[in-house]
Amino acid sequence: MIQKVLENLKIASLNEMQLASLEAAKKSNDVVLLSPTGSGKTLGFLLPLLNQLDKDKPGIQAMVLVPSRELGLQIEQVFKQMQTGLKVNCCYGGHSTRTEKHNLEQAPALLIGTPGRIAFHIRNKNIDTTTIRLLVLDEFDKALEFGFQEDMSFIISHLKNLKKRMLTSATKMKEIPSFTGVTDPIEINFLSKTPVKAEGLKLKLVRAETKDKLDLLFSLICKLGNTATLVFCNHRDAVDRISDLLAEKGLVHGTFHGKMEQEDRERALIKFRNGSFRILITTDLASRGLDIPEIENVIHYQLPHTEDVFIHRNGRTARMNAKGTSYLLLGEEEHVPTFIKDTPPEEKIAIGGKIPENTPWCTLYIAAGKKDKINKMDIVGMLLQKGKLQKEELGLIEVLDFSSYAAVKSNKIDAVLNLIKNEKIKNKKVKMEVSV
Repeated sequence: MIQKVLENLKIASLNEMQLASLEAAKKSNDVVLLSPTGSGKTLGFLLPLLNQLDKDKPGIQAMVLVPSRELGLQIEQVFKQMQTGLKVNCCYGGHSTRTEKHNLEQAPALLIGTPGRIAFHIRNKNIDTTTIRLLVLDEFDKALEFGFQEDMSFIISHLKNLKKRMLTSATKMKEIPSFTGVTDPIEINFLSKTPVKAEGLKLKLVRAETKDKLDLLFSLICKLGNTATLVFCNHRDAVDRISDLLAEKGLVHGTFHGKMEQEDRERALIKFRNGSFRILITTDLASRGLDIPEIENVIHYQLPHTEDVFIHRNGRTARMNAKGTSYLLLGEEEHVPTFIKDTPPEEKIAIGGKIPENTPWCTLYIAAGKKDKINKMDIVGMLLQKGKLQKEELGLIEVLDFSSYAAVKSNKIDAVLNLIKNEKIKNKKVKMEVSV
């Protein structure tokens, strides 16, 4: 079964951490899996779960609690790609509770969700908790940081028939809270196996001559040119300040932080994935558990407070066999964090520079999705046949529950919209426009 799943995922073999997790799950103990961001923890708990799911048993057998909607959707996508034949559902804030209740009427074998939304469904008796035997608390340290302790405690108190718990984290905790029910666990610790500086990652230092680093950041972005870049800040107001500057300069970019509406966050990630913009300014919310593409550059506009945060941010680039560069921006009174043992080489950046050309892609919004029986091939067919696009003029397409997004070459978008303005998809008139 595992081998077939790996073939479906196009993975040649499991890594050391995933093999250790599979082995630990065979024992009766609870499991604590400690492993860095980008190391494959999702498979590290999904494969052990799969070995314990029974196709012939009704009801929800396993639950995965996650700290963010984006992480939940990513896990759901991986499980679907495994092609197990088992039903999976994901519940999260910002999604229709009515739709979720309808989906839960035919209980999935695996339920993934954010603590607040799962607690809602338990309170409203939309979930039968008596059949749940397996629980995963994924990115548990992040869930605590986000303040989900009360909801998680409430949920776990209703899981009376749990046989096994698995807790994953990218940081080691002094103690595991008692409400988890995790007792005498087997600990799999791979945190020490990943150094601060990953293979293929270059660290560089960029110094400002003043406290204000905004002009220096803009000059660095100009120098990096047309490359995918994540700019990390510690605070939302810094994200907004940088965004205001880039907008003033006419540089297309995206922002991502916890105060944004879920729909806006989702749209920002989609546009970053499909190349509609190459710069994403974010808080540490985007440092873990997000489905985003290989990033060439990470810029620490505001310095990370801890080594863990530094590792998580840098984990967005130089993944697997790729290469990437991580830039530390220092104001005149800032110093290299003590957890970085060797001071990185300094790169001189001249203030100013040529503004990078905007990406050749833009995003087409389609007001219909999976729940309207729309799939990728419907959109491809319409845009190639009716919109007269060539294959190379159509990029990544993502279909959500009630909306879809397609990357289209910017120089073709007006003509496409004109050609498809009266078209129907699945015999239904659907609103289509450039996503803003």
